[in-house]
Amino acid sequence: MTIENFLNQFYTDLILVKRDSEQTAVTYKISAEEFLNWLSTEKIKLKDVSVQNLFYYFIKRQTDGASELTIAKDISGIRALGDFLVRKKMWEENHALLLEKPKASRHLPKVLTVEQIEALLDSIDVKTLSGKRDDALFELIYSCGLRISEACTLLIANVHLEERFILVHGKGDKERIVPFGQRAYEKIVIYIDEVRPKLTRGRNVPELFVNYKGKAISRKGVWKRFKELEKMSGISAKVHTLRHSFATHLLSGGADLRSVQELLGHSDLSTTTIYTHVTDNQLESAHEKYFK
Repeated sequence: MTIENFLNQFYTDLILVKRDSEQTAVTYKISAEEFLNWLSTEKIKLKDVSVQNLFYYFIKRQTDGASELTIAKDISGIRALGDFLVRKKMWEENHALLLEKPKASRHLPKVLTVEQIEALLDSIDVKTLSGKRDDALFELIYSCGLRISEACTLLIANVHLEERFILVHGKGDKERIVPFGQRAYEKIVIYIDEVRPKLTRGRNVPELFVNYKGKAISRKGVWKRFKELEKMSGISAKVHTLRHSFATHLLSGGADLRSVQELLGHSDLSTTTIYTHVTDNQLESAHEKYFK
C-alpha cells in the first residue's frame, strides 16, 4: 500500500469513525504524512516504530525550528495515528501516548467592541441577495457564537424561529441549543422568506446558508465574504473574532462562566476561562483611561 492510500484511509477513519472535524482531520493527516515520510527516509518500517523513534523524531522537529504550537499539533496527530494503527492491529499499543505535548503560551483572543461589530455588519450591502444572506449569516455567527463549520453545516430544520433557538452540531458531533435575539430573528426571516428560495431555485437543500449556485456555503466562501467586509468597513478581524467577541460580551454583561461554556460548546471549562482574562484586560484599560 502506498503512503497516499494509507493516509486516505487514516483521514476517512478520522471523519467517519472518530467523528473529527474536517479541519482536524486535515491537520492530523499532514502531521502523519510528515512522520511517514521521515520513517521512509530513515528506512524504519511503520510496524517497527519504537518509543525511541518517536522521541528522536520530535527532537529533530524541534531542532529543525518547529514551534511549540506546531509540535503540540503534530503530537496530537501522531497520537491519533497511533490509535488508528492499534485498531488496525498494526501496533500492539499506542506509543505516542507517552509523548508529552509542550505547553504553548496562550495568547488572548482578539475581540471587537459592540460598536465595531455594528460597523462591520452595517457595511453589508443588503440590497443584494448575497448581501441579505451575509447579513443573516454573520449576525447569527456573532449572536450565537458559532464556529464557521457550525454555521456552514447548520440545517434549516434545526432553526426554530418561533422559539428563537438553533440546534447546533459542534465538535465531536456534540449538540447544543443556542438562543438568538430579535435582530438575528428579523434577518433570518428576511433571508429564508426572500432570498433562500431564489438561491436554491426550488431544490431541496438541507443546509440553511447556501451560495449563488444553491449549494451549501463552504468555509472558504464564508472567509472570502468576510474579507470583503473587512475592506468595506476598515475593521481588521477574522470570522472567528465574532465568536470571541460573543463570549467576551456575554461575560462583560454579567453572564456566568458555565453558561458561556455551554453556549460555546466547550468541553473543558478552562478553554472558556481565557475570555475572563480578556474582560479583565478591558477593565484595566478602562480604569487607566479614566483614572490616570
